[in-house]
Amino acid sequence: MTIINRHVNPLNITGVLFDLDGTLVDTAPDLVNALNLALSEHGYPTKSLEQVRDAASNGSLALVNAAQPSLSDDEKALIQQALLTHYARVNGDHAVLFDGIARLLDYLEQYQIPFGVVTNKAARFARPLLAKLNLVSLMPAIISGDSTYYSKPNAAPMLLAAQQLKCAPTSVLYIGDARRDLEAAHSANMLGAIAMWGYLAQTDDPTTWPQDFSFSGPEEIIALLTRANLNR
Repeated sequence: MTIINRHVNPLNITGVLFDLDGTLVDTAPDLVNALNLALSEHGYPTKSLEQVRDAASNGSLALVNAAQPSLSDDEKALIQQALLTHYARVNGDHAVLFDGIARLLDYLEQYQIPFGVVTNKAARFARPLLAKLNLVSLMPAIISGDSTYYSKPNAAPMLLAAQQLKCAPTSVLYIGDARRDLEAAHSANMLGAIAMWGYLAQTDDPTTWPQDFSFSGPEEIIALLTRANLNR
């Protein structure tokens, strides 16, 4: 765990929010499966999970761009639509919580720290996925990319989530694996943390993202919250 902002007081954390893809859930296997079904449908070679995994946190078009960067915008749009059609069918088939996340969620439940999700994923995909993972009933806040007029990095979905958690934004820890996640947290005056286990690309430079913490694994979040609980 790296504490970037030395002025942050973990005692102030009363709620936790997560990005979905690449932070809470490893959705890349399903997304790449849907991508490959779309590529095959349009006569293009498939890609391995390792080849395009880093793009999984950035949406369907990013996956298409990673797989076929030289295609025209119209061709990419066709593949993207096919990807979304296939994804609706395979969504959640192989998606799993990242290692350590289940224990973190148990900890949050045990200490009655409300938690939820703010994702740019559309509700028609996000909610069925969370339902398959039996998480919907545990989360007072599930904000999707179409829940508000603006999506991340705008502060609007973040502020709605804080309201649903019944927490002041300044007391919410938001954990994500992309620049837009940390920018959204910063815009909403939340505590921003980088999930270093997520879908960070080799070209990403997280040190340039606005942040208060950097976590190498969910166990470090438990350690931070435990330290705060012991000092309350």
